[in-house]
Amino acid sequence: MEISKAELTSAATATQGATSSASAPQDLMGSEILIKALQAENVQYIWGYPGGAVLYIYDALYKQDAIQHVLVRHEQAAVHAADGYARATGEVGVALVTSGPGLTNAVTGIATAYMDSIPMVIISGQVPTPAIGLDAFQECDTVGITRPIVKHNFLVKDARDLAATMKKAFHIARTGRPGPVVVDVPKDVSFKKVPYSGYPQSVEMRSYNPVRKGHGGQIRKALQLLLTAKRPYIYTGGGVLLGNATNELRTLVDMLGYPVTNTLMGLGAYPASDRKFLGMLGMHGTIEANNAMQNCDVLLAVGARFDDRVIGNPKHFAQNDRKIIHVDIDPSSISKRVKVDIPIVGDVKDVLTELISMIRESSSRPDAGALAAWWDTIEGWRKRECLKYDRGNQEVIKPQYVVETLWNMTKDADTYITSDVGQHQMWAAQYYRFDEPRRWINSGGLGTMGVGIPYAMGIKLAKPQSEVFCITGEGSVQMNIQELSTCLQYNTPIKICSLNNRYLGMVRQWQEIEYSGRYSHSYMDALPNFVKLAEAYGHVGMLIEHPRDVEPALREARKLKDRTVFLDFRTDPTENVFPMVQAGKGITEMLLGSEDL
Repeated sequence: MEISKAELTSAATATQGATSSASAPQDLMGSEILIKALQAENVQYIWGYPGGAVLYIYDALYKQDAIQHVLVRHEQAAVHAADGYARATGEVGVALVTSGPGLTNAVTGIATAYMDSIPMVIISGQVPTPAIGLDAFQECDTVGITRPIVKHNFLVKDARDLAATMKKAFHIARTGRPGPVVVDVPKDVSFKKVPYSGYPQSVEMRSYNPVRKGHGGQIRKALQLLLTAKRPYIYTGGGVLLGNATNELRTLVDMLGYPVTNTLMGLGAYPASDRKFLGMLGMHGTIEANNAMQNCDVLLAVGARFDDRVIGNPKHFAQNDRKIIHVDIDPSSISKRVKVDIPIVGDVKDVLTELISMIRESSSRPDAGALAAWWDTIEGWRKRECLKYDRGNQEVIKPQYVVETLWNMTKDADTYITSDVGQHQMWAAQYYRFDEPRRWINSGGLGTMGVGIPYAMGIKLAKPQSEVFCITGEGSVQMNIQELSTCLQYNTPIKICSLNNRYLGMVRQWQEIEYSGRYSHSYMDALPNFVKLAEAYGHVGMLIEHPRDVEPALREARKLKDRTVFLDFRTDPTENVFPMVQAGKGITEMLLGSEDL
């Protein structure tokens, strides 16, 4: 998606009306205008870290109480926490960082949000405009650095442009395919006084008009294909959650009776407890989900992008003849990796609504006999029980058992699960059966370690009455463990379940399978005492070493509703994530266990 910078900053941008109650313009500092813009956007929380270039903004924050600022211990965590908040609520997450290292520390968080299409506005400080380009103290080229990892970015050179720029930033972040927008504010812009007439009520940009309504003719073609399919399959991704289209998806699947799968980012879009759900597909997906993907004759892809972790080798995927319908808000995602037969560009909620209404009006119905035979085939794959593990082991804690126990205890509670990245992430995705949307918060596209605690903090602020668990590993958790301090200061009592196998588990698994067991720098030789570390931060620490203690420890942690609890589960260091599709293989060429190695 291309947005002309000149277009966005031109006088042709139309803004009608204002939310200001003042009849005449008032002189305000740029920093004050910025805060008024955030208030007008109903921002409740900002995660940030102060520095010289943003002190006027912090001063303006100090003088108001509508927005709560959360002081993190590292800028990366600020962006991750705002990101977690956005994923759980659907609102735009907001972070505030200073210039130079403040911005560069935030880059990983921005890229994480960009890869997963999360609506965010990141405000960064910049050196004064006369100093830009002169290697001033704490200067960096924010626009240049972030250009590849944002939906759009702005450098505000005139305080009079701040209100309109913020309006555009929020509009771009939340519409179309969502994404992060960076607004870079030089220090002189934040302290200069200019006339302020109020926050724009609307904004129009000729070069940015995302399509919402799908093409009716294409939807009719899709309907015809779907109703004549012998082996249909519905494949959905994070776009269904981002587009708030889970109810429409559930209605469609239940009307048709077709099998459905979610990607890692789409879990919860369709209830995992429903028999029509075949489990997650892809590199660590189930046999039934992957085999159905490969052997279907009509595939309906909704809000998914056919990424490498889902379809494996594209040549292998293309071997079987199938018709593909692809619904996505972003035209650049369609036929990017896999050629599709019926592209439908539009908002997934709108497109599914129209498709459902066409099915209701149509006299045609799916071929019941063919569908029954297809389900028989699927049930044959399902009988393989590809997610079985040694449940009876009484000697060592199996990581899958921890996740399964947590799911059994919390499945009927108002629960959010965050994870970091690695084996524990895949076990969480496989064994915690998500029935509701926006309850599974993890980094998919970028695969960022260290997101788990900041995500959980952001969610707990947004959902204080909900239970928030972070499933992590002893490697990932140390990347932002300093945020345990933030949890204490802002009273966000989260529960951290560390599946501690003393290895960088996914790296070790690959080294075992692909590198003949040469475990190069994947073993953790000097781990901290996590119980004492948690206590040093003012929290509760628990060490769990035996399977019999897993459930009692989780029960005790849940009782401590007002405390952050760190549960250090010492798990089997030899356990691998199966099924597994190796790089370069097709999605049906799965390793199902150690016997396949």
